[in-house]
Amino acid sequence: MADSAEAGPDEFPGAPGEAPLESGGQAPESVLVLALEQIDSAMVPLVGGKAANLGELVTAGLPVPGGFCVTTDAYRLATQSDSRSVAESLGTVHLALKATAVDQLPELAALAGRARDIIRAADIPPEIAAAVTEACVGLGQDVPVAVRSSATAEDLPFASFAGQQDTYLNVVGTAAVLEAMRNCWASLWTDRAVSYRASRGIDPGTVALAVVVQRMVDAAVAGVMFTANPVTGRRQEAVIDASPGLGEAVVSGAVNPDHFEVDLVTGRIRERRLGDKRVTVRPLPGGGTESVAMPDAGATACLTDGQAAELAALGRLVERHFGSPQDTEWAIDRDGRLWLTQSRPITTLYPVPERASTGSGPRVYLCFSLAQGLTRPMTPMGLAAFRLIASSVAKAAGFDVPEPRHGPPPYAEAGQRIYFDLTTVARSTIGRRIVPRVFDVMEARSAAVLRRVFEDPRFSVTRRTPFGLLRHVVPAAVHARAPETLIRALFRPEAALRRLNRFTREFGNALELPSGAAPAERLDHAERILGGRLFSIVPAILPIPALGFATLALAGKLLGGSHSRWGDLQQVLRGLPNNVTTEMDLELWRLATVIKDDGESSRAVKDQEPAALAAQFSAGQLPAVLQAGLTRFMDRYGHRAVAEIDVGMPRWSDDPTHILGVLANYLRLEDPTLAPDVQFGNAAVEAEAQVARLVAEARSRGRLRGALVRAALRRCRLFAGLRELPKYQLVVGLAEVRKQVRQVGAALAGAGTIDHEDDVFFLDFGEARQGLGQGSGGTARGSTAAGRNDLRNLVKQRREAYALELERRHVPRLLLSDGTEPEALQSTSGTATATAAAPGALAGSPASAGTVTAPARVILDPVDARLEPGEILVAPSTDPGWTPLFLTAGGLVMEMGGPNSHGAVVAREYGIPAVVGVPDATLRLSTGQRITVDGGAGTVVPG
Repeated sequence: MADSAEAGPDEFPGAPGEAPLESGGQAPESVLVLALEQIDSAMVPLVGGKAANLGELVTAGLPVPGGFCVTTDAYRLATQSDSRSVAESLGTVHLALKATAVDQLPELAALAGRARDIIRAADIPPEIAAAVTEACVGLGQDVPVAVRSSATAEDLPFASFAGQQDTYLNVVGTAAVLEAMRNCWASLWTDRAVSYRASRGIDPGTVALAVVVQRMVDAAVAGVMFTANPVTGRRQEAVIDASPGLGEAVVSGAVNPDHFEVDLVTGRIRERRLGDKRVTVRPLPGGGTESVAMPDAGATACLTDGQAAELAALGRLVERHFGSPQDTEWAIDRDGRLWLTQSRPITTLYPVPERASTGSGPRVYLCFSLAQGLTRPMTPMGLAAFRLIASSVAKAAGFDVPEPRHGPPPYAEAGQRIYFDLTTVARSTIGRRIVPRVFDVMEARSAAVLRRVFEDPRFSVTRRTPFGLLRHVVPAAVHARAPETLIRALFRPEAALRRLNRFTREFGNALELPSGAAPAERLDHAERILGGRLFSIVPAILPIPALGFATLALAGKLLGGSHSRWGDLQQVLRGLPNNVTTEMDLELWRLATVIKDDGESSRAVKDQEPAALAAQFSAGQLPAVLQAGLTRFMDRYGHRAVAEIDVGMPRWSDDPTHILGVLANYLRLEDPTLAPDVQFGNAAVEAEAQVARLVAEARSRGRLRGALVRAALRRCRLFAGLRELPKYQLVVGLAEVRKQVRQVGAALAGAGTIDHEDDVFFLDFGEARQGLGQGSGGTARGSTAAGRNDLRNLVKQRREAYALELERRHVPRLLLSDGTEPEALQSTSGTATATAAAPGALAGSPASAGTVTAPARVILDPVDARLEPGEILVAPSTDPGWTPLFLTAGGLVMEMGGPNSHGAVVAREYGIPAVVGVPDATLRLSTGQRITVDGGAGTVVPG
């Protein structure tokens, strides 16, 4: 089968012999009909996505049934030139659709019905009828054909629109073809097509429909084939579903088809499953189709292994021609010839990571973005910033980084998110021991998937000693004075805290750049912060909170027995001091209490939309108490944001809308016993009481043991809250970088190089320098060496790509270099550590003990989110930008995270029950649904 996979297109029977136009050739103006061999991918506006792809297949010499396309010019002629009333009526519908919200489904459906009625009532212009008749005669007298819709917003790289318009099979005779064509035109306005386009933001006035007419294949067997596995993401694996008769049975879901998974390179059948195939769709004499019961069809396969391998080889050629994995439809006729009837991009595959450097063999990548609680994509400048940070980390550890702007060799990007190559970790004994344990408390589902990857023989251990790791870690730790920091914190904890406070003040002061700097100097300053200064904060701070958690583990060991379990010591971590995020949230709550006591401020927050209040704040026009209080808060915390590790994201000081919305939520809290400061105070008291109980228990087994447990738990409570400080200080630095880069953006916008100052965040540093006329200072990633006048178009392309990625709901935690998502290989989803005992319960990782029953509130983005007091927050993940919502939440459920992830820690400190690492929680739960969260058992029970 390897030979057939390499076969040229002429080796497939039935390949057309007519020569197509040159690629990119332009059809004449107002052409009504084109043969498929005259069409290529440059003609989508004229022929639609389906016809353009079929034309490309013909160009490649692949086996496509002969046919023609009735162009969008014909559609426009029929809907605009037949009569003024038709054009005006459709124009009215277009305007009404634009004015109708996406969620107004009945209104959209009514308008779609009006559009269909208008088109069906219009006469087909005689010139169109004549052109179609002539083309039908060219195919043969009364030859059965398939009539398919081909929309201009269809089968595109970013959205397939599969099944949105209609198809008519076994159409016989010109009159029947014309009627099917009219019905295809009307199907441009089906309810599903209209609502789908509305959800994608496509202007209804810009869409048009072409119609493909092709000879019907007298199919013995037909179906669909993906040239990459759409479930696991694995590239180079064809997935084939097949059933006897026409492919409509498979496409429509009327049967359980035979299923084959085939290696595209070798042709080897990796998996074969027979379906029941109880129904076959076949053509009727004279036109139309019928469904026939086939009760015994499931006993044998409808494809031989040889045919499956031949199909896979054909699929490989299709993928090679288009340059991306394809979703195809195919048929095998009664003579055994293979035919392609459709091909479109697979739009649901997650991109394969792009590495800073290449390496041989399979690789495994971890999503750093998700590990940081960030599900959304990062802006190009945000990614550029992290490439510099990652390079500084690698250089500090003694690794070679040829070009810092490209990131170190383990750095990778996919789907505008950050990934790191963990192949070296997977092949190292010490890496296998340490990294999953870290993720056990950070992001438990990732830890479980990692352990399964380690079982893959392709990632067998090649490094059995820790010397390679120590050679890089020890010098870096010594240089950062980490041993000294640990010893001081262990024996002189108060002195360690004083030194830490002094260090963070000096760090913040050293970030500022004198006013009056030129744009190029601002870029230099930003790159210096990212490339050297910023990472120094992590080794200076991180050993102290690490010591806090280590002393908690030590206390568990000293107590022995059941206290060695995490859950028994969890209460010690409630109400922790020295947590900058908790302090920020409580400061915002105190501002809310001040506002509540000021009538004018309280009315403003309750009665006006946050966006309007934000505009008034920027203009200095809020009520005096609110203006002054919010200014004080922004002076201290305005550098923070949602998704704050991305320098392209606005800070709260740039746009306080989110904070004003949170204040409005706080003002709705009426029960004083639920006040966050009261809850936090109670949590701290309970934690100290638990410490006293544990110390007393230890002392009963010996005075020395009691003293050691007391010292360990004291240091735990003193230091564990500092886990938020490294990231907080990193964000301080990132905010300064954003400030400098934004001023560069203002200079570029003033020069007309970009349209708006914030457009600079859709460039990288090299491109920004290019815009300043400096040259890129190195090859800019993702762009050509274009001049500064090209930056506006580049920004436009980047913004469009970013907007599409914002819609992605699923981001793989781990990816293999062939596109496989290891988590998707499981027979059941999720890696929860708890067992869901109740029927229908969702299982995750216990994060904060306690039980609460309340309505769920599913929130995907905290900006402008409304959370009623006591509701259970259900979110994909959280970072510090989310935590103001925690203060009034009754509980927390997260799709990501582990017992020591950000959301879990803050939930414990606030004393709200929390379960994290719940697979697809935002999809399986809905707003208003009553659920019970058991933070000790790690379960979420609907109902």
